[in-house]
Amino acid sequence: RFQRARPDAVPAMFVLSVALLAFHAPAASRVGTSRVGMTLSADPATGMRVASDITEVIGNTPLIKLNRVTDGVEGTILGKLESMEPCSSVKDRIGYSMIHEAEKRGDITPGVTKLVEPTSGNTGIALAMVAAAKGYDLTLTMPASMSLERRVMFKAFGAKLVLTPAAKGMKGAIAKAEEICKKENGYMLQQFSNKDNPKIHRETTGPEIWADTQGKFDILVAGVGTGGTITGCAQYLKPLKPELKFAAVEPTESAVMSGGTPGPHKIQGIGAGFIPDNADMSLIDEVIQISADDAIAMARRMAKEEGLMVGISSGASVLAAKAMLAKPENKGKTAVCIIPSFGERYLSTALYENLFNEAKDQEPEEVDV
Repeated sequence: RFQRARPDAVPAMFVLSVALLAFHAPAASRVGTSRVGMTLSADPATGMRVASDITEVIGNTPLIKLNRVTDGVEGTILGKLESMEPCSSVKDRIGYSMIHEAEKRGDITPGVTKLVEPTSGNTGIALAMVAAAKGYDLTLTMPASMSLERRVMFKAFGAKLVLTPAAKGMKGAIAKAEEICKKENGYMLQQFSNKDNPKIHRETTGPEIWADTQGKFDILVAGVGTGGTITGCAQYLKPLKPELKFAAVEPTESAVMSGGTPGPHKIQGIGAGFIPDNADMSLIDEVIQISADDAIAMARRMAKEEGLMVGISSGASVLAAKAMLAKPENKGKTAVCIIPSFGERYLSTALYENLFNEAKDQEPEEVDV
């Protein structure tokens, strides 16, 4: 699970055997293996390698070296392209994990349990994708300030959406979800405290980064929405390389991890206005504040200069990586930063609203045929 086979993959039975050995081997011994965990196996009868459902193509996202937006940096920045997940965000991992693990425990049943979850968007989309594939009824609550694209995607997957006042942020969405759960006897997945959130990053994201870098990196940078990504990765990676540094990213406008007060901001997906239970601050070495305007500017540069269409929080992640490498003690080092989501989800937001309106209003030119 969570592994895509590459075109040059060796025969399926060999891949499966190696993967099973790697899975049971000590973590440190897995360095140098080309895959982490299990790959999609071939059908013995047809030889076809086909996923049984959408959840089997989650994970195994690539690392990419950033080249042109790293001006002024004496070091290397590698982006972990979670924007290449099936629903274009890192939250696809926890959308799968929280539902799958609850099913294994017998807590929920397809066609019976009503799922409810507060979301800033991407977790909701991931849950809606998995719920659709498995046959769950899902209700999502979300602050009205989040992008229109998110609303449409929820509905496309068949989920019910309840909007909450923008000024009340994620706390308002959480309160509404709790209200719905009580009223409708729903099951709330609770991404901010659900331990199946960091678990999936401990079991997949962290090992993928280690395998793809061969452990040759010095810093991991990740934005904190639920805290699951950075916590789970640190839980896996710190024992392998204790000197690794972990930097959390938060909006300057809502710098609660730095001891500030919560406030409205434009970096959708991070900065919930409180420190989530899943954010293990003991594993975080530094907290980097990035303003929304700077994050937007960098996300736009990523598209124009790297060919990477990314969201606002991705711009914040890259800027935080640059800030870490600007420290004298980090000169010449390598930072891996999480690129959480794809930019097409932000066309109606401050990131691309100007281009969206320009394209919408553009008139056709005359042509002789």
